[in-house]
Amino acid sequence: MSEPLDPRTDPDVDLRVPADRRELTVRPATVLGTIAAGGVLGALARAGLQHLAPHAPTGFPWATFGVNLSGCLLIGVLMATLAHVGGGHPLARPFLGVGVLGGFTTFSTYAVDVQQALVAGAPGTAVAYLAATLLGALVAVGLGDAATAALLRRRAAR
Repeated sequence: MSEPLDPRTDPDVDLRVPADRRELTVRPATVLGTIAAGGVLGALARAGLQHLAPHAPTGFPWATFGVNLSGCLLIGVLMATLAHVGGGHPLARPFLGVGVLGGFTTFSTYAVDVQQALVAGAPGTAVAYLAATLLGALVAVGLGDAATAALLRRRAAR
């Protein structure tokens, strides 16, 4: 049986920070395996949704847009929830945030969709999609965080 994961380990490692680099030596296989498992689930969910709603290169990619905005909203909800419970299980954020929601959201497909719309001769669609996704994602994360934090505070006050 392996030792439990050190609760001080932050799965969001910034390799430019020497203290963060040391965290990778604590339980790298556990954290990376957790992220990978979550990523598979998130990517499969995204792929399924995108398969249900394909789009032409000149059309607005509603499936990718919806996936990215809903994923960002859920990231805000997750961060507020984990902050409320004091971080929760040390593997909750790597699995749900980095893995599931990181695999679910797809900013690489977003970039390809923009490029394909430009190449197909739909610059208006490309620019609208580019701006709407960027602004929508930022608003979604903020809204998810703020609304969840407010609900959790109200619940705790009861």
